[in-house]
Amino acid sequence: MPAISPRLGRRTFLSLTGAALGAAPLHALAKRAAAPRGQAPGGGRTRGEAGYGPLRPVRDETTGLPLLRLPAGFRYLTFGWTGDPLADGLPTPPAHDGMAAFAAGGSRIRLIRNHEVRSGGAFAERPLYDAVGGGGTTTVEFDTANGTVHDAWTSLAGTAVNCAGGPTPWGSWLTCEETVHGPGFDPSLFQALLQQQIPDYGEPHGYVFEVPADGEAGAEPLRAMGRFVHEAVAVDPATGIVYETEDRGAAGFYRFLPNEAGNLAAGGRLETLAIAGAPRSDLRKGQTADTWRPVSWVPIEDPDPAEITEHSVFEQGAAGGGATFARLEGTWYGDGRIFIVSTDGGEAEAGQVWEYDPGRERLRLIFESPGRDVLDMPDNLCVSPRGGLVLCEDGPTDNFVRGLTLDGEIFPFAKNAIVLDGERNGFAGDFRAREFAGAAYSPDGRWLFFNAQTPGITFAVTGPWADGAL
Repeated sequence: MPAISPRLGRRTFLSLTGAALGAAPLHALAKRAAAPRGQAPGGGRTRGEAGYGPLRPVRDETTGLPLLRLPAGFRYLTFGWTGDPLADGLPTPPAHDGMAAFAAGGSRIRLIRNHEVRSGGAFAERPLYDAVGGGGTTTVEFDTANGTVHDAWTSLAGTAVNCAGGPTPWGSWLTCEETVHGPGFDPSLFQALLQQQIPDYGEPHGYVFEVPADGEAGAEPLRAMGRFVHEAVAVDPATGIVYETEDRGAAGFYRFLPNEAGNLAAGGRLETLAIAGAPRSDLRKGQTADTWRPVSWVPIEDPDPAEITEHSVFEQGAAGGGATFARLEGTWYGDGRIFIVSTDGGEAEAGQVWEYDPGRERLRLIFESPGRDVLDMPDNLCVSPRGGLVLCEDGPTDNFVRGLTLDGEIFPFAKNAIVLDGERNGFAGDFRAREFAGAAYSPDGRWLFFNAQTPGITFAVTGPWADGAL
């Protein structure tokens, strides 16, 4: 196995991603209750000792608007709205999505934020990948001591549908494209209406790009990591292995073994997860919570096909016995484990949360939503400094940021209450049904950041975290 880069050790990485900071070990939380976890087979628990109490309207300290409902004692401010000027005078692009926080010296941090835009032209001239691609990333410098923004700039432009991604142990953000459109894509399996909506990209899309926390990206795709409908990545700091999710109805869970830890551009090997002894397992429904299953890995022989459909990489893995998940979205590293969200997996098609243990090569379902009133289509997630999981919902009606402990206790933490009576940066109306995304903690654990994808707002929340699991 490749060794971790000497530039950033495991403890630093855990702190940077909000996965340590004196937190209770995650698997200690998992052992706390004898009852089965979440989901219909186990029942699940809600609003118990891990939560923070009822939610109430709280006004944004930036605008004075009641944009969130939060527990008592929590406050927040907003910044980086769609249209707000960046350092070069260009407007902040829309569709805020995945995000991570990085230490920048003293009390300052840098947030790298995705923009899930498909086309319409690049929002900046550099660093540019494809002039037709409307997506990319912006970087925001934030002071955790006084809650102020000091700078914001374009860090990658000209990519497409940048949904989620993940932080690396060496201080960068891996941003993922959730499309395989562009040269080499075969639209023959698409309906005629969808074919008309495919942009005329100048470059192929469906890749992972690396964005350094202290500057701009090189705008070069990491082709060996695969060309497919990417969603998110998580890096194991002990090995440098990168785990990748795929957002399709029939999805694989992948790992990339780099030739050189910390240098993904040096290439490596892509593989997909399989259940040992049960090839081509379908994990979308019919699963039992809290049951460990051994896994193996199937090589992907051609991770970057010259001619490609949305199924090309997945079908290679499935042919070798790879497992099928339902719409894998967020993934995050914490305490030696990789946590994975299946947005519409489970009997209720309302979401599953999986835990992969790379040290013992095993997988288990830790939570399955029994209904949309409990957890409704979770998307991005992160690991809390205090041992819980933060889940961002992307459901069709009310959306919440929820907390989940590994013994199956789930609770609401924030509710979307965004209603703009007057126009702000071109937006007005009711946005309460729009998704949350990009949950990430500051390295000191005091601030939780997340986005409302539409109208495009970044939130910074702080308060009495020690009163609950987040």
